[in-house]
Amino acid sequence: MEFASETEVAAAGKHVRSLTAALNQVLFGQEELIELVITGVLSRGHILLEGLPGLGKTELVKGLSKTLRLGTKRVQFTPDLLPGDITGNPVLQEVDGRREFVFQPGPLFTNIVLADEINRASPKTQSALLEAMQERRVTVLGQTHELPKPFFVLATQNPIELEGTYPLPEAQLDRFLFKLEVTRNSVETLERIVSQRELGGEPEVEAIMSSEDLDETLSLVRRIFLPDVVANYIARLVDATHPGQSAASKSVRYGASPRAALSLASAAKARALMNGRVNASFEDVRFVAPAVLRHRIVLEYNARVEGLTHNDVVRAILSEVPGQSSATPRVMTPANPG
Repeated sequence: MEFASETEVAAAGKHVRSLTAALNQVLFGQEELIELVITGVLSRGHILLEGLPGLGKTELVKGLSKTLRLGTKRVQFTPDLLPGDITGNPVLQEVDGRREFVFQPGPLFTNIVLADEINRASPKTQSALLEAMQERRVTVLGQTHELPKPFFVLATQNPIELEGTYPLPEAQLDRFLFKLEVTRNSVETLERIVSQRELGGEPEVEAIMSSEDLDETLSLVRRIFLPDVVANYIARLVDATHPGQSAASKSVRYGASPRAALSLASAAKARALMNGRVNASFEDVRFVAPAVLRHRIVLEYNARVEGLTHNDVVRAILSEVPGQSSATPRVMTPANPG
């Protein structure tokens, strides 16, 4: 594989900076959140946004779809939502004089699916997303239907402590590249919102990238060089999340999966491109690690009782695992820099 060149990365960086600036006008005072959302999209990953109602999660997703010129459908997840309501259902129709079942695609058949308040639907309905999020296809009555490309699920959920919520199954959580926490606004940000927004109004944003620009950028991310030492660091981080593998993991019942390691690598490459670099670094991995790992580790009951959070454990692991392993030679230059 030919690695990305500095010229290509610089050209893509212009689009990414414009995209970042546009989304910062949609959601005020959430610069790091927006950077992570863009990183997730460039990694071709699905994103779970968690926060209290009214913090702008849905507006951020809608703004992203407008700036990328991608088709978007919104599904409001409710307790009575059925799997067929999102995947689609076969409908009996008359075809060439005969009555037969014809598949009618559901709202999953688009580029960006906004799964609003995903944890208000039953586990049965949530599980209908598993195949779509992993294989980018759905199977109904034995027939497989490919989803459009690119395909992203950007889901919002309320904190599990709120009434009427169901915890997402671990298998589904693992399919989200990032779990991002949307925090409340500062006084300065609230003042800006009050001054520049009207209740019920939507911020106006322009399209930033065409579908061709997005395809080229997504392909370029895959060509960002991942040094062996960074790959080794990712492997050691994921291994340290398992019980007995680090001091910080003593509070963990189940650690992160191999999918977490792949997610760390993809996200680190995406962030390297966003910062105009042709290779991923230790710092890129550390920046995306909380978003990748926090929803993939299961804590022991005693840890939860003591008030220990997933973020606490991830921070402890990051502080415990060194970037450079003494057993790994330090090689940071791509074989063919292009």
